[in-house]
Amino acid sequence: MTGSIVIRGGRLLLDGSWVERDLAIVDGTIVDGTALGDHRDGAVFDLDGALVAPGLVDLQCNGAAGVDLRAEPERLWDTSAALPRWGVTAWLPTIVTSTPDVVIRAMETLRDGPPDGWTGAEPLGLHLEGPFLAPEAAGAHPIDLLRPPTMSAIDTWSRASGVAMVTLAPELAGALDVIGTLVERGVVVSIGHSMASAGEVDAAIEAGARSVTHLFNAMSPIHHRAPGVAGAALADDRLAVGLIADGIHVDPRMVRVAARASADRLVLVSDAVALLGMEGVDTSDGVRLSDGTLAGSVLPLVQAVQNLVDYARCTPAHALDAASRTPAALLDVRDRGSLHPGARGDAVVLDDQLGLVATVVGGEIVHDTRR
Repeated sequence: MTGSIVIRGGRLLLDGSWVERDLAIVDGTIVDGTALGDHRDGAVFDLDGALVAPGLVDLQCNGAAGVDLRAEPERLWDTSAALPRWGVTAWLPTIVTSTPDVVIRAMETLRDGPPDGWTGAEPLGLHLEGPFLAPEAAGAHPIDLLRPPTMSAIDTWSRASGVAMVTLAPELAGALDVIGTLVERGVVVSIGHSMASAGEVDAAIEAGARSVTHLFNAMSPIHHRAPGVAGAALADDRLAVGLIADGIHVDPRMVRVAARASADRLVLVSDAVALLGMEGVDTSDGVRLSDGTLAGSVLPLVQAVQNLVDYARCTPAHALDAASRTPAALLDVRDRGSLHPGARGDAVVLDDQLGLVATVVGGEIVHDTRR
């Protein structure tokens, strides 16, 4: 997917500040606007002082627009096509605890690539959330499908095979060896669905874990004499902190606490499920199982950015970083999360209230609310 465009008259988010500068994208890559040369005849997107930020990167999305990736991993490209409607330009298709064949099908779908003529948010690899989770913190994951972490279970899991992130409970027997092996294979290991002690979190970090999945949810809570996973995550600068800022999974006041404690380590995620984008369904109290257990969200990632500004009373630049620069850095994807020359031409155009105006992927406007 490539394209050439000049986004003119906007304010670009560069290094935490808004700069009045044109954004030039040539053949899908951001270039110095003064070096356009023969490419000045490309498409021009005129703005009137609108905000231009890096495209949003969602590290935890289980589906959208009617697609449940656990049930239909082959439809991940359909989800990818829908996500720019909410400002997402890159993402990790997330496969929750399931049978091994579902993971295999997802890996094969990713490897085979998109269908002809496809446009959408680019999958950067799979996020496997489970099955190595603590039964006491399973949440909406089916307990009967949970398994202990073993080397044989991860035999085919690597960054090269399409697995970018794995969420697991580090207190389980064998987990530390699995963490070390996955990290050697280029996989980001995230601590989640875990009742680990702070000491067990420390051991996981030493083994290579670098993230925590949906802070406060499905994990040992903070106590002043027992920090648990949540306390350890907020206290340790080596961990990125994933957070669902929908006001349902985490109280807005605790979102504020998390944002202030984790600073530039915060990663906003949607944890979206198939109901995102579907009409006629009441999700005002979240997406829940019949027993009331939360089971994902219908939170658009661009809305999470808006919510973080409201809940944490932070700057728009800080909130946008948490949905672009920080998740890209966690994955060590160096051509995303930035509007500097050399980066991929992924961007979002926003109004002053951070409402989405347009989404640009690889230099192509793939979603434009003005049309």
